[in-house]
Order: sequence, then C-alpha cells, then structure tokens
Amino acid sequence: MKWGAIFFAVVALAAGIWYITQTDSKDVGKKSQSGVGLPDGAIAAVKVPASFTVQEQIGLRAYDAVCADCHGVNAQGKEGLAPPLVHKIYEPNHHGDMAFVIAAQNGVRAHHWKFGNMPAVKGVTQADVLNIVAYVRALQRENGIN
Repeated sequence: MKWGAIFFAVVALAAGIWYITQTDSKDVGKKSQSGVGLPDGAIAAVKVPASFTVQEQIGLRAYDAVCADCHGVNAQGKEGLAPPLVHKIYEPNHHGDMAFVIAAQNGVRAHHWKFGNMPAVKGVTQADVLNIVAYVRALQRENGIN
C-alpha cells in the first residue's frame, strides 16, 4: 500500500511537470500565427475575438487599467515580468475563476513560472476581478483554451 501511494505520487508529479513544460508555437513563439512578430517583450501570440459582451468589455477596461502593465496587452505576458494569461495553465479546469480573485486579493507565490511572486493588486474588488476574468476567458476561448 505504501509503495503504491509513492508510485502514484511520482507519476502524478511527472505528469504535472510534463503538462507545464509542454509548449507549442502559439504559446511561446516570437511570431504570431500570421507570421507577424509579437510586440516587444510579449510571450504569446493572442487572437482577439471580433466582439465582446458588455461584461467582457468592462473586464477589458479593468484589465488595461490594472493588469496590462505586467501581463501585457491582451494577456500576452511580458518577458521577465509576468506570464501570459492566455495559456493552457490558466484554463478554467486548472485555474477556476476564484483562483484569479484570490490571486488579485492576496498575491501568489511563484509556482508555474519563473517570474517571481505576484503581489496583491490594490484597489480591485471581487466584481472587478470577475469582469477581468470574463475578458480573459473570452481571449482564452478564441485561442482554443476552454
């Protein structure tokens, strides 16, 4: 029984490491899918939906005000600063909406990326963050992350 639990833990750890380290050209490449170079420092190429719901538009404005300086325009991430939020690590079944709320309220210890810890975001409410999440989820869906 004890060896089975250890074996399971090792397999789960290896699978988690494999999952996190898997990338493809749209995740980390220096060119967008159309072959156009990414903005300076951007990590991921992000396709933007043709339109947004009212909540997603509110979230876009809030994202630009409090998140874009670190996570980049359209959640593309910024080299050496913060990860892209349009990435399979942040898909809804791995990081639910409340994970974003908790991250904004309390900050986050670095665990998926080598950018260092994320500080708490001052002055944002839970409603603000949920609007931001709606915007990020729209970007994710447009880029095949559901």
